[in-house]
Amino acid sequence: MEKNITSATSSDLTEKIDDWEVTALAVDSPTDQKETEWLNTKWNTYWGYFNTVPDLKSAILMKAIWNVGKGYEADARTKVILNNLQGWGKDTFDDIIFNMEVIKRIGGDAFAEIMRGDNGNIINLKPLDPGTIKIVVNRAGRIIRYEQINKIAKKDAIVQKWEPHEIFHLSNNRLADQIHGISDIESLEPVIKAEEENFEDMKILAHRQARPLIMFKLGTDNTTKISGFIDKMDRALNKGENIYVPDDENAVKWEVIQVNPSQIVMQWRADIRNKFYRTIGLPQIVPGGGGQSTESESKVIYLAFEQIVEKDQRFIEKQIWNQLALKINFLPPTSISESLQKDEAKDAGQQTGFQPNETQAGVGR
Repeated sequence: MEKNITSATSSDLTEKIDDWEVTALAVDSPTDQKETEWLNTKWNTYWGYFNTVPDLKSAILMKAIWNVGKGYEADARTKVILNNLQGWGKDTFDDIIFNMEVIKRIGGDAFAEIMRGDNGNIINLKPLDPGTIKIVVNRAGRIIRYEQINKIAKKDAIVQKWEPHEIFHLSNNRLADQIHGISDIESLEPVIKAEEENFEDMKILAHRQARPLIMFKLGTDNTTKISGFIDKMDRALNKGENIYVPDDENAVKWEVIQVNPSQIVMQWRADIRNKFYRTIGLPQIVPGGGGQSTESESKVIYLAFEQIVEKDQRFIEKQIWNQLALKINFLPPTSISESLQKDEAKDAGQQTGFQPNETQAGVGR
């Protein structure tokens, strides 16, 4: 047989390996009909994710704590109004606004019924189940009413309707002319699934490290004898007891199966966690998992997170003013911009690459 190197051929994997393609999505815009309705049919799924995935729950709660958990400032009249809001009967305004901030991130939208007294003043805000609230808009994309469907039967039977001014509504990252907000969980689903699958795999590996698999080789095919050996050995292993067998290698042999997780698996897990926190917009230094970041890197990360929190706070403040006609200012997180400016001045010969005035939002080159 002639072995000529010039006879070599190359493969053609064009049709064998599919290129990754993004899934095309359409914006949930108003249609050409007189009315367009939208109901969050994924609410139960998102609520399940929130209550099942610890890191997700912690991250969303942490973001809400940073945004509205430090309290607010307002004039005396506004404080009196807000201090009298009781939600479901035992809430405070802090509880209500925290509730809505969490829910809008889980489902994309949070709703509360605005209750007013005879004089028109707000007497209560009662949070509603977002999985039962329909948003109804006209051709122009303007909200014309809200409807609550039957919660138990899950049918289209409408149990209550509200005019737009009767509902306090917060939308999360509503973009384009979409008629609803976007859940933080929507883009996180693949990452959450990968994290949970990896966790289950690592759980099994860790269990096998503590209690390795032992393969016994018995010198008999007698089922009665085999069953008796299995029973004795399992009971001994479960209790951590010793077991004594005849010294006969032809009767019993064993082999311990060691499971050593690859570093690739561990790095994959770390990459998943990093992507999770990047996607949800919460630096790992905030919940206490900053990894190997240096002090300088942590400070810059914290400073960037300050701007995100302040943006979120402004959004809620403006919605409270626009929808409730109440003026409040949420207390911002403790800033480290002054500390960074002092550090920059001390390290004049080893600048970190930014100027003191660049630690203020909207100021710089």
